[in-house]
Order: sequence, then structure tokens, then C-alpha cells
Amino acid sequence: MKNPHRLLGAALVSCALAAAGIGAGPAYAQENQLWISAPYETVLPGADADGGARERSLAVEVSRDVADGRVPAGRLTVDVGEIASFARVSWPANCEPESEVRAVCAFPEMPAGTERVPAATFELRALPGADPGASGYVRYSATAGELTSHPQETRVGVGNGPDLGLSQAAYQRDLRPGMETSVRATVSNSGNRTAERTLLWISASYGLRFKERNANCEYRDHSTGTGALCVLDEAVAPGQQYTLTTGLGVGRKAMYERFDHSVQPYSDEALAEARGDWTWTRGTGAELDLRPVADAGAMAAEPDIDPQDNYRAVILDARNTADLKLTGSRVGGSVGDTVTARVTVHNRGPAWVASLGVGAAVATVKFQAPEGTTVTGLPEEDCRPSEDGPSATTYYCRTPIYLHDKASYTFEIPLRIDRVVRGARTTVATVNDDPELSIWKFDPNLLNNSAWIVVN
Repeated sequence: MKNPHRLLGAALVSCALAAAGIGAGPAYAQENQLWISAPYETVLPGADADGGARERSLAVEVSRDVADGRVPAGRLTVDVGEIASFARVSWPANCEPESEVRAVCAFPEMPAGTERVPAATFELRALPGADPGASGYVRYSATAGELTSHPQETRVGVGNGPDLGLSQAAYQRDLRPGMETSVRATVSNSGNRTAERTLLWISASYGLRFKERNANCEYRDHSTGTGALCVLDEAVAPGQQYTLTTGLGVGRKAMYERFDHSVQPYSDEALAEARGDWTWTRGTGAELDLRPVADAGAMAAEPDIDPQDNYRAVILDARNTADLKLTGSRVGGSVGDTVTARVTVHNRGPAWVASLGVGAAVATVKFQAPEGTTVTGLPEEDCRPSEDGPSATTYYCRTPIYLHDKASYTFEIPLRIDRVVRGARTTVATVNDDPELSIWKFDPNLLNNSAWIVVN
């Protein structure tokens, strides 16, 4: 479990990057290019106790840069030569094998407005006696009319061990502060060994609360919510599935919320790593999914052979508002002085505001230097200049990605006074229509979203 305590976990990227555009004919845009989307890697389970091996599916899609115009039907070429010594492939009906290790798969056209289409889904299975350390690449290329793709590949390996996974729970919208809800997911084992115990990490953002703090979990409150580490004692054998339900309360400060959870086979080392240097407090309620305790000494803990599906995030949005208010400042000085103007973003609630999905700033404020002054030394991590005209530079400064109710964030703006202009002033205002986090969608009063910086 890597960095399980951070709400903003890194997502696995599985699409190929295009190297250069290929010219196209009159039926589709010239700047178009095909892209191949495929899993970055997968691990095939070795033989289980009965001598058989479980299949893994590889789903491949083809997309394009621009959705204008029509892209004709095309061909996806798949080469499995590097894995033929340890894996067997089963081709779908739309794939025509050219040899034992190569097939060409027909994919449909992309009409105007269509950005991607499925190209092929084929099955892989480890051969009997496959070396658990074996690995190689499945390689792809695609053409459609005069368009070609940049090559893409999937790393395929073989491993022995449990392979725990979590299903993706549905996102929840239009919740109301004060109500209760739950997140339900399925825990499964698609590996070839039993997970004798499971280490579960869960995290609920600041506007949510756990309905119960379970005795087999330990909890830690932090600035963006509450995390928990739970030890589940039910053995999960290959092919088994269990339902995991977490009850949540929606607080009066809730608005843009997030629930994260992940699973992995339990070990003392994994628990210690997850705890880190933080202080955790054990719950006192009933155990989460109470089950008979397995004999911890019956089998040594084995690592998860493919952790790509161990982590899931769920967005939970509540109907609520948060009134942002901007305040400016008055400063004064002589020619040559550098003075500091302060602009503060206040969150007057009732909700906290957080962008826990895309990581956008709660507020971006824009301003220009007051007449007779020059902005100097703005922190690059918060602010950036934008040349909006031949003589005026507009500055954009971003708050952090969350702001609690009744909290504020202040920007310090250094101004060098080049000449004294009595009553020089500039407007500072929030950018209310940021596509990543639009203020007008949650702020009921936009009249207080601007302020003045006044010099002398």
C-alpha cells in the first residue's frame, strides 16, 4: 500500500502518447491521429491447487485526437511473440490470427462526435509450469484509412499469490446534510493463493463521518477527513467474493466529498508501513464484517501479485453552499519603497470547499498592479502572470485545493512604488467560472467576491 493516507491517490495511466501527427484525407481532420489505450501491465496467476490457471482479460481501445469528421473502420495488430513461451492467448471473433503469435483485429469506424471505439478484448492464461518470474510485452499498432497510431505495449508477467481486488462503487449525487448513506463494494480474490487476512484502508473526507468506529479498526483524524486501518480476519480464497459495506453520515459542512478505500493481504509489515509515524486510535464499536479469526500462523503472508485493482475512490456530492468573500487592503509608501498588499479569501460556510478529485484551487483571484506600482516577487507556486494586452499584465493567484468553513487564505502581494499616484487602486476578483471548480455553482452571493487594493 503506497501512501494510503493521501486522499489524492495517483491514478494508473494506461494510454499511449502520440509521437507526431499523421496527415489525413478529406474524410477526417488533418491533425487527427490514432491512439491506443491498453493496460500498462497485468500479472497472470500461475497454477492453483488443482493445476489450472485463471484467465486475465486485456481490453484494448482505439481513440483519436479530434472528434470532428469520420474515421473509417480500421485494423489493430497484436503481437504476443514475447509471451508465447509462458502464456496462451484466446482471440475474440473480430481478430484473425496471421500466425501463432500475431493477429489482426477489425475495429469499427468512428463517426463524427465519436472519440473512441473498442478494438479487441482477448484472454491470456499462464501455461502449465510457467516460471513465476517470466515476463514480456504484448505489442499493438493500429491503422484506419491514412491514420496510424504510435505503438503501445502491455507488460505481462506471471506470479503466484493472492490477488485481492475492489469493485468500483457508484458515485453518489444530491445527498443532503444530515442524512446517512453507505458505500458498498465487492472484495474478490482472482489470484491462485488464499489471502488469510486482509488489511483494509478507508478514508472519508471532512464533510463525512463514519457511522461507527469499529473495534477491529484504528482511526486517525487529519485536515481533510478521517482515515482508518482495519484488519479483516476472514480468509479469502481464489474465486471468492465478499461484500464490504461502510456506513457514512453526511455532515452539515458536506459538499464535494470523497471516500477512498483499498485492500491488500495482511502482514505485520504492511500494517506498520500503513501506520507510518502517525498516531491511531482503536475504535470501540462492533467489528467491521465480523468473521471467525483465521489461524495467523497457518500460512505465511504473500504479497498481492497485481495491485492495480486494490484501490478505489468514490465521489459523494451533497447539496450545500459556501459563501466566499474577498477582502483587500490599503498600503502606502514613498517612491522606491516595496510594500505588501494582502488579499484574503474567506469561506463563510456553511460548507467546506474541497476539490479532492481533480485538485483544483478553491478560488483563483485575478488582479493587475495599481497605477504607479510594479508587482515583484510573487511566489511562483501560488501565482502566475498572464499578458492580456500590450501594457497590462494580469496576475492569477490560486488558493490550496481545500478551505474549511470559517477559514481563510491570504495572498501577500509585493508592490514596488515607482511613482506616487494618490488613491491608485486596482480590483481583485475571483474567477467564478473555472471549469475545474466553478464558484458560481456553490456560492450563493457573488457580490462579495471582489475587493480593492488601494495604494497611497
